[in-house]
Amino acid sequence: MEATIEVAGLHKRFGPALALDGMSFVVRPGKVTGFVGPNGAGKSTTMRVILGLDAPDAGRALVSGQPYARLRHPLSHIGALLDASALQPGRTARNHLLWLAHSQGLTARRVDEVIEQAGLMPAARRKAGGYSLGMRQRLGIAAAMLGDPPILMLDEPFNGLDPEGIVWMRGFLRALAGEGRAILVSSHLMSELQDTADHLVVVGRGRVIADTGVAELIAAASGDRVTVRTRARAEAMTALTHGGATVAATDRDTLTIAGLPAEQVVALLTEAGVAFSEVAAHRATLEEAYMEMTREAVEFRAQSVEEATP
Repeated sequence: MEATIEVAGLHKRFGPALALDGMSFVVRPGKVTGFVGPNGAGKSTTMRVILGLDAPDAGRALVSGQPYARLRHPLSHIGALLDASALQPGRTARNHLLWLAHSQGLTARRVDEVIEQAGLMPAARRKAGGYSLGMRQRLGIAAAMLGDPPILMLDEPFNGLDPEGIVWMRGFLRALAGEGRAILVSSHLMSELQDTADHLVVVGRGRVIADTGVAELIAAASGDRVTVRTRARAEAMTALTHGGATVAATDRDTLTIAGLPAEQVVALLTEAGVAFSEVAAHRATLEEAYMEMTREAVEFRAQSVEEATP
């Protein structure tokens, strides 16, 4: 059976609140799949359902073709990090991992392997309660890797990491996907997912908004816009607006142009005598693409909160 996470038609209510409204997607091996959406979009609930921590009202979540509850030695099928603070603070990191390993029939040797893999060796015999958030994230990653699983599911793994830790996490996730593992990563840090993820599942209001490749999403968001760099911003905006373009200033010396091809932009600026240093096809960031795609979901959530407030 292929190592996948399959989420199909999940529905879930908590009292009057609708958390999941037909959530459906597949996480496939060999890719880092980003799982993104506004707060309250259903990401955490979906992950909890996948791990059998919450029961759906309808639909199913399968790990390599089976519900999580039916997996024998589940850590060898899927490793998960949902809450880096879910540990006994009085235990050392190594002892925390040892009891997890013993529950799954794994050896102390495997514990030492994942400690080294997660970069925890210097702090392995310190009490985990004294760890920074970044160190607790590494401990959570080590726990998720104990069973050497073909699937990993991580909720906000970049939180609390210093720049060195972020670089390490990016490379680590890419390397795991390169080994053929299926990786699902929930994060609000679009800049990190842009450099890490191959695929993106964007959710809002409890359902999937987009299920697409990161490169394809950025290309679609970039559209036919043109970026102009110039110190004569006001003059450039006037010349291009008169030429029929829609112009937006994105910073002190950068304009984004819609409605005109790059060649015509160059011709208009030259004709008006406006100096510029660069005219290039605009490339949107993943954050831009995400914000545009989820704006309606965010506005809907804000409206719902306002209506519910007495």
